[in-house]
Amino acid sequence: MIEIKNVTKKYGDVTAIKNITFDVNDGEIFAFIGHNGAGKTTLIKSIVGIHSFNEGDILINGKSIKTDPIACKKEMAFVPDNPELYEQMKAIDFINFICDMYEVPQDIREQNIKKYAKMFEIEDKLNDTIESFSHGMKQKIALISALAHDPKVLVMDEPFVGLDPKAVFDVKEIMNEMVKEGKIIFFSTHILDVAEKLCSRVAIIKKGELVKVGNMEEIKGDESLEKVFLELEG
Repeated sequence: MIEIKNVTKKYGDVTAIKNITFDVNDGEIFAFIGHNGAGKTTLIKSIVGIHSFNEGDILINGKSIKTDPIACKKEMAFVPDNPELYEQMKAIDFINFICDMYEVPQDIREQNIKKYAKMFEIEDKLNDTIESFSHGMKQKIALISALAHDPKVLVMDEPFVGLDPKAVFDVKEIMNEMVKEGKIIFFSTHILDVAEKLCSRVAIIKKGELVKVGNMEEIKGDESLEKVFLELEG
């Protein structure tokens, strides 16, 4: 479970997110949506321990990201919207570097790397340097690196940006497989029809404050998620 408790983050005099509180349950695909600059990435980076925050706490399976960040990070994987990888490394070396940090046994890493490289159709690219890759290819390497250690919690910021249609389908299949195993998927997206079809729950943030959170069907009612979102923004 992810427990976000009264989290406030300020940049100087500017409050980026204010008093955010909600939970994400095991076995759940949870969408986090809002306009550009609403505070989505700020909260996501707070959850995964990249940003500190001024007030509140965030618990990952009962552990505080403030007081026990290493234990929390061992449970998680994070895929940013613009993956910043080590460009001079070969893709396979980068993936193994991430696996080394998570202390992934050799047999498990080989199995997972093979599985996801085949799924994303980049088996023949793993020995190429990352600098030669397109944005979509880099996104695939970031995804394989995140999935190789079989995280209990997968956090993603705009995971579908730059991916080809087959890769988008594959990522959705991976997400559904993970939640069947009781794992957590928490992601932000601007593709609201995908969020509506894929997610069981959703939170909507506006100008740093939570305006809606709950079951997808309850939030959208008889309307589309897109229409509900635009009405709230309007």
